[in-house]
This record gives sequence, C-alpha cells and structure tokens, in this order.
Amino acid sequence: MTENNKQNKVDVIVVGAGPAGVSAAITVARGGKKVVLVERGTFAGSKNMYGGVIYSHAAKEIFPDFEQSAPIERFVERHSYVLLSDGEDSTEISYRNPQNEKSSFVAIRADWDRWCVEQAVKEGVYFAPQTLVNNLIVEKGKVVGITTDIEDYYADIVIIADGVNSLLAKQLGLREKMKPGNVVLGVKEVIKLPRETIEKRFALQENQGAAIELVGGPFAGMFGLGFIYTNKSSVAVGLGVSLEDLKNKKLKPYELLDTLKSHPYVSKLIEGGELSEYSAHLIPEGGYNSMPALYTDGAMIAGDAAMLVNNVHFEGTNFAMISGKYAGETALEAFENNDFTSNSLCLYKKKLLNSFILKDLITYKDVVPSLTKRSASFLGYYPSRINEFFNIFTTTDGQPKKEKFRKFAKYFFTKRSLSELFSDGFTAIKLIFGILK
Repeated sequence: MTENNKQNKVDVIVVGAGPAGVSAAITVARGGKKVVLVERGTFAGSKNMYGGVIYSHAAKEIFPDFEQSAPIERFVERHSYVLLSDGEDSTEISYRNPQNEKSSFVAIRADWDRWCVEQAVKEGVYFAPQTLVNNLIVEKGKVVGITTDIEDYYADIVIIADGVNSLLAKQLGLREKMKPGNVVLGVKEVIKLPRETIEKRFALQENQGAAIELVGGPFAGMFGLGFIYTNKSSVAVGLGVSLEDLKNKKLKPYELLDTLKSHPYVSKLIEGGELSEYSAHLIPEGGYNSMPALYTDGAMIAGDAAMLVNNVHFEGTNFAMISGKYAGETALEAFENNDFTSNSLCLYKKKLLNSFILKDLITYKDVVPSLTKRSASFLGYYPSRINEFFNIFTTTDGQPKKEKFRKFAKYFFTKRSLSELFSDGFTAIKLIFGILK
C-alpha cells in the first residue's frame, strides 16, 4: 500500500446503510475506531422496501432509547393469521397480549433507516451516500479496501452488508448465484387512509397497530404469503412469492397483488384509499441451507447479504441488526488482537451460532424446502377446506348438518388420495418433530 493510499485508510469500511450496516458501523464507532459507512442510495433507506415489523429487543440493543425519537408508525397490538379461500370467504385467528404491546412496531424504512444513520453519525460514523462500490480490493488473498466510482479506500476490515443480491460476496466467491427457489419477490403498495378510518376498520386505539399475514387466495398452491400492516395514515398491502413459482407459472406479481386486493377480506380494509407507493424487493428465502461463508481474511458478511432471514416468523430486520452488531464486535476484538485474518474473524460465526439467529435458522432449516414441495396442499388446498368447514359449521339454512358434513368428507377424500394425505401428514409430523427435537 503506497503512502498516498494510506491517506484514504480507515479502520473499518461498512458497505450498505441498511439495518445490518448501520448496526455494524455504530458498534465499531462506539469502540473508538474510525469507520466509514458507504451507501449507494441518495440517502439511507432510499432504495429499501420491506413488508414487516421491527422488533423492539433488537432495536434496543443498538439504540437503547429509540422510543424517544425514532420515527415509529405504530406499535403492533394485534397479530392476525388469515386463511383465504379461492372464493370470497376467510378464516381469521388473532392474537393479542397486553404484556407484549411494545415488543414490535411498524416503521417506514425510508424514515427509519435515515434516523438510524443520523444516530450513527452522532456516534462518530462517517456516512458516504451516493457512493457506488464497484469492487473489493484484495491483496495476497486478504480484503484490504474498496474501489468506488470516485477513488479507492482502504481499511483493515470491510463489513459487507449490501443486500440480498450481494455482488461483493459473489466477487469473493463466498456466495453462489442465487437460485430462484431460494428467493422470494416481495411487492407492496402503500395506500393512504385517514388515521381515524384505519383505527376504526382495524379496531385499534391511537398508536396501536395490526400485523396480518394472509395464506391462500390468489397465490394458493404457490410458495407465497400476503400481508397487511398499519401505519399512522396508510396501510401497507403486499405479498411475497417464490421466483421459481412466478417463472414456472408465468405470473406477474402486480397482477397477483391486484387479485389479493380484490378479495373481500382485503378490499374492505383499504376501500376508499389512495395509492401512494408501489415497490418491489427480493427477499432471501433459503435460510440456513443457502447461507454463504460468513467471513474471510479481512471481511465479514451481515444481514440479507448473508441470507439471514427467518421466513417462518417473518424475521429479517432484527436478524440484520444483531448480525451487524456481532460483526462490529468481532472487528473490535480483531483490533485488540491485531489479527484481521479468518483466524480472528471466525469469532463472528461463533457469536451467531450462540445466538437466536443461527439457532432458529438451524431449527427451521427443513421447513421451507418441505413447504415448497407441499405448497399446493399446505398453502392452497387446506386453507380452502378449512374455510369450507367453517362455512358449514356457521351456516343455518334449514338443511341438516350431517348430510353436509358427509358430503364435505366425501369430497375431501375424493380430492386427496390416501397416499397424499399420508404424505402431507408425514411432512407435518416431520416439521413438528424437527422443531421439537
């Protein structure tokens, strides 16, 4: 490294100003090291889209007093799971717990990410937006810096948090090309509604929010789910569907979203609203089985770039924040030992293995592959049959119930052979015991 290059050297470079990158950068800065946070967007959050909630426990680990000033839309008061039929009916299960009312919240990522970077800058992080990283600089097998569209920058450690389609991780050979079956395409619309209308329709009080997951309906039989989340004065409606299903069935995601919005359960919640935003984003779906190598000499990978998403529980943002924190902590220990090779950075994976992140991903490593193989059953056929059962159970029309249930059972066993039922049952048992063992 020349003397001129030393002028462009810092302790740590973090690529990507999403939750993982910001958490890594702020952790390093609090440890007294010089860190640069590079972001290709015009501001943090300018290109980010997500359809879920942020969990308070993770936010507090990075920002202990975040509730005082963070741009929170609503704390999630109710979690609902809705089974949609291919017709107009639906079955809903809702869970409330007053003790957990502030355990998660809805935020608009453009606002949340920008606020997070503002806090990081206060802690001493140098933020460089509108900076495109073209390549990593590798010398003698060790990552030593980045090449941008302006000039080269050097660091003892580079933390890669550049998102699901991490080109930098691929450059290092730590990740393979993404397989369509390991990625979901999420599409979302944000629909403006008066605050009072939202609270009335969703049965919420001021500042309370709802998180609703939708199964079946327009994406019945595919590996896909829908969602509805309440902001202060808008409602986010969207879905995520496997790229493989979209490719094989030649479907357009925005058409699926339009069909979802027309279902009576959804349409009544957004009626009269005004569309203010449409966005799409790739989401890692492969879980533990698709994780890349997490570190190499001079570099670590965090967040979506490391495929750290638990799709069973819709956890991604919290995984990103905590993995970024662990990467930052590992960097600080590497400086104490003056060792920036894999021998030192392997601590990052050890931290993840001892945390809920990799423990949960290992627990659920077979769930997504199993559900993908049986998606026609679990995400299509059974939700429709459950709705049909409750239609019979709750309807009185002068006809005896016994004959109705007899026809229901006959249809059920006609449409599903014993071998299929056995296979579905075996899959369910395997998943349950896989979680319990």
